Amino acid sequence: MNRPPLFVLAVLLLAVSPAGRAQTATAPLATEGAGIYRHQPASRDGIGKLYMGREIAQVMGYAGMSWLERPDRQTTEMPDRVVESLALEPGDVVADIGAGSGYFSFRISPLVPKGRVLAVDLQPEMLALVERRARESGITNIEPVLGTESDPNLPAGSVDLALMVDAYHEFSYPREMMVGIFRALKPGGRVVLVEYRGEDPTVPIKELHKMTEDQVRREMAVVGLTWRETLGFLPQQHVLVFEKKG
Repeated sequence: MNRPPLFVLAVLLLAVSPAGRAQTATAPLATEGAGIYRHQPASRDGIGKLYMGREIAQVMGYAGMSWLERPDRQTTEMPDRVVESLALEPGDVVADIGAGSGYFSFRISPLVPKGRVLAVDLQPEMLALVERRARESGITNIEPVLGTESDPNLPAGSVDLALMVDAYHEFSYPREMMVGIFRALKPGGRVVLVEYRGEDPTVPIKELHKMTEDQVRREMAVVGLTWRETLGFLPQQHVLVFEKKG
């Protein structure tokens, strides 16, 4: 499939304002002015912006990409087991939100040969790497999507599953992003979040880069998602599964 160069995609996508998109009545778009965020002096690892009682963590930039590809991730995060737990169908459309280097996108791709993987990120450098790796590997069902801080830029009713691995806690506009993801899901579509366990002080991750199950469930509920289950097979992380009821 021929696509325009990535920098052209970036310009086109950034020119599309979330306010210019058609809104649905299923989950109203929240804004900063609606009073859902509070501000305080930023902590060492945060941005000083609070959402539902937690401070939002700083985003890991392109320069930290080596962390995403570290060799011990196979044992500490068991990515193949995570992908297996998604129970994907061959024709599914999967949105890998905060795709980064494509660590999960490339694992999902062979499981959806009749579908697509939408690798969503707000850093063009990350998406350029994903696009190059896909092209060099002859993979045609991974599509880079340039999102913004407040909009995943996904068509309404287009996604069977949205996956976020160690990413949601860094969203600068979590309510707006989740409203956009909710809108993009098909009826019965799922959201899967993988987050380090905030309840466990022995998990050696900075506090703002961890989330409790209770916190995640509360934040998903306010945008209309229904909790289905929490899988506990990972040594340090929750795998939380939510659904958009049909």
